[in-house]
Amino acid sequence: MKLLQNMNWVYWAGWSWFRGVAKASFNYEVVGKDRLIEESGALVVCNHVSFLDPPLVGIAHDNGVYYLARKTLFKGFCAWLYPRWNSIPIDQDNPDMSSLKNVIKLLKSGERVIMFPEGERSWDGKLLEAKAGVGLIVSKSKVPVLPCRLFGAHEALPRGGSFWKRRQVTLVVGEPIEFSDKELKGKGRETYQAIADRVMTEIGALELPERR
Repeated sequence: MKLLQNMNWVYWAGWSWFRGVAKASFNYEVVGKDRLIEESGALVVCNHVSFLDPPLVGIAHDNGVYYLARKTLFKGFCAWLYPRWNSIPIDQDNPDMSSLKNVIKLLKSGERVIMFPEGERSWDGKLLEAKAGVGLIVSKSKVPVLPCRLFGAHEALPRGGSFWKRRQVTLVVGEPIEFSDKELKGKGRETYQAIADRVMTEIGALELPERR
């Protein structure tokens, strides 16, 4: 068994299993795979419509990536499993700088971190407003920001659903977002929210290619 970069055997097993499930159940495909950043630090941002979203974005990458996960999920068996799936616990009710600093450190060290700027899953599949936290991370890390958008994940397993359905799921990968020094230089919630809003706008601009 040959493990890929930044994958322990637990991560590799989950990555391999879900890749198989995604192909079989969702005819999963990635549009713009050549735009994925595999060898240097990048913040991968995506819309959030389903519990399936983290693995659906993660399996697009050929090497290991990091995820943000609610702190409340790290219980029982998951307290052992999630860290081995490169998950970083985040307290959404009481955000602390230690978790954000950990994310920024990973990005600066050359890792890929997946983040859902909306902070929660959409109930109807429509885009929500981004949280300012993503703007703070972008401002402090100064790494490329890669926008992605999932299509079909809401239909496959909407928020509140109990089990997935067979639906076409496509991940569309956009071009890295270019932020100017002026955009990243400011501080405070207003500046971070402006960055977050632009991130969300770029995600919303991604579309499914026309089928021939």
